[in-house]
Amino acid sequence: MSVGAAPAVLAFAAVAAVFGAASPASEPASASAPSPTQVTPGFTLTFPRDFGSHPAFRTEWWYATGWLRTDRGEALGFQITFFRSRQDAAMENPSAFAPRQILIAHAAISDRAFGRLRTDERIARAGFGLAEAREGDTDVWVDDWQLVRGDRGYSVKVFADSFALELSLQPTQAPLLNGDAGYSRKGPSPTAASYYYSVPHLDVRGEIARDGKRERVTGEAWLDHEWSSEALEPEAAGWDWVGLNLVDGSSLMAFRMRDHAGGVRWAAGTLRARDGKTRSFAPGEIEFTPGRRWRSSRTSNEYPVEWTVRAGDLVFALEPLMDDQESDTRRSTGAIYWEGAVSARAQGRVVGRGYLELTGYGEPLRLR
Repeated sequence: MSVGAAPAVLAFAAVAAVFGAASPASEPASASAPSPTQVTPGFTLTFPRDFGSHPAFRTEWWYATGWLRTDRGEALGFQITFFRSRQDAAMENPSAFAPRQILIAHAAISDRAFGRLRTDERIARAGFGLAEAREGDTDVWVDDWQLVRGDRGYSVKVFADSFALELSLQPTQAPLLNGDAGYSRKGPSPTAASYYYSVPHLDVRGEIARDGKRERVTGEAWLDHEWSSEALEPEAAGWDWVGLNLVDGSSLMAFRMRDHAGGVRWAAGTLRARDGKTRSFAPGEIEFTPGRRWRSSRTSNEYPVEWTVRAGDLVFALEPLMDDQESDTRRSTGAIYWEGAVSARAQGRVVGRGYLELTGYGEPLRLR
């Protein structure tokens, strides 16, 4: 799950470069064009409706990450994200080709034998059978990449250049509402917020392919779904986020927003304990302390890849599956960030696994 909008915030620039904000002969959007819906506290999330798309909001994403194990015992990480970006300038354009909604998809496998992420990405305007994010339930796709929720959980299909994912993600727990019943603050201002829920402890079964060789896999995953109409606050430079499936059946989501001086602008988290009780953490209850750093030879960006994370009285040491889990998505969003599989240790033993996302650690590459 992305707690802010780093890839999505850059999506408009990427879309304008690829498609243009509207068709060449069109006029700018009229003053009567409906404004994007705003996030407000007190909204009640309702399922299955809120599993689906919310096209009246400016940005939205569905984000599934997890750990996999092959029949040979090899540990892998995987990530699939679908972004929906509403293009306000095109909303009143009468042309059928106007890019009112843009869909962007990112996928990756953390593969230690390969030495870095296997990644790919897709971008398309909604409609014409090319891409869509349906309302009412999760059903989002770009070309032959898709994430669909059905009676038996979620189905993931990704057919990339050097790898493929065909996975079934079965819920074992109800959705976890982050923040205040799903209203998730991202800064001091109450308008800096999103609607945000997670589905932790998803049971994963299926197949992957690498370089044409297929293998069966099992594992555990985490799914985030978040939507908002607010861009990242200008005072925020990036964020650090983690979602952990803990071995005792509990789950933790935590993040901090960093300012341009490297300080903490905001922080929050949600814990669901093994007994099902949920606790939301205030900014002062969340701490991210960076440890060992790794520098990318491709971008020269430097990322802290080991961390100590505190949530209330819980303390975890995060260790990456591998150091090089940098994502370069300049073909779609223009962003470069670190996102990868991590294990969580407490008192010297592994107590959970999940994913860590680090943004704002270097200048993003933008489409020209």
